[in-house]
Amino acid sequence: MLRTINFMGVRNVAFGVTVLLTVLALFSMFHKGMNYGLDFTGGTLIELTYEKPADLTKVRGELVSAGFNDAVVQSFGATTDLLVRMPGDDPLLGNKVAAALGEADTSNPAVIKRVEFVGPQVGEELRDQGGLGMLMALGGIMLYLAFRFQWKFAVGAIVSLVHDVIVTMGVLSFFQITFDLTVLAAVLAIIGYSLNDTIVVFDRVRENFRVLRKASLVENINISTTQTLLRTVATSVSTLLAIAALLIFGGDNLWGFSIALLVGVLAGTYSSIYIANVVLIWLNLSAEDLIPPAASEKEIDDRP
Repeated sequence: MLRTINFMGVRNVAFGVTVLLTVLALFSMFHKGMNYGLDFTGGTLIELTYEKPADLTKVRGELVSAGFNDAVVQSFGATTDLLVRMPGDDPLLGNKVAAALGEADTSNPAVIKRVEFVGPQVGEELRDQGGLGMLMALGGIMLYLAFRFQWKFAVGAIVSLVHDVIVTMGVLSFFQITFDLTVLAAVLAIIGYSLNDTIVVFDRVRENFRVLRKASLVENINISTTQTLLRTVATSVSTLLAIAALLIFGGDNLWGFSIALLVGVLAGTYSSIYIANVVLIWLNLSAEDLIPPAASEKEIDDRP
């Protein structure tokens, strides 16, 4: 039998760490700001095609050597097609890029297929819609948990999720990692991952209220968290291994996505134990909260 770990014995220390991380993350976000990518700030999209398969790393190095330091290069369909994104609205930018790449490698010249400009108005709309999407996701989660469990569980889960998002955004801001649509997708994935961990613990806490009738709330949470610990560790380790593969082999295009997921998984594992559970203690969750309210005399009389 697994020995119960006293997780809540250090909850005050964990609260201090939580406050510190959250304050530092918010300070970085407001002081340094987010390094928004071209998806949000606007810029030029250049689609290139080559006669032979193109080497992304080589093309990226050639653009940097030509002075295009902010260029983002990614595969686009076939191995001979590339998509280059960079700031600026110069109509001749596509020709300049093609000329620079042609001079760097005459054996495999690049041909322009299309050049498009994404204005900052479109980028601002994407940013606003992305933020609205996160808020709607959090609101839907809160409603689901309020009906699925009880409103105190919903508050604990939302506080935990908000912490995870803020810490992840703070790390991205501090290191000025480009925040684009792929990173936004990672943040939304973090919400789902952290919620899954939290619900597993909450479900066990609810079940143990029926089994451990004489146990206090703190004892219940310690026992429930210990019982789900192996599952939490297995899930976190397997997820981190997949993220490590993305970090090593995913290239520059998935770097921000991978870092956001890495920070989010670590923050989500921590918050499901030391934030969501602690909120239940603050709200003084009890077995009576999980008992359905008794029907009134009028409701009984109205039954068929």
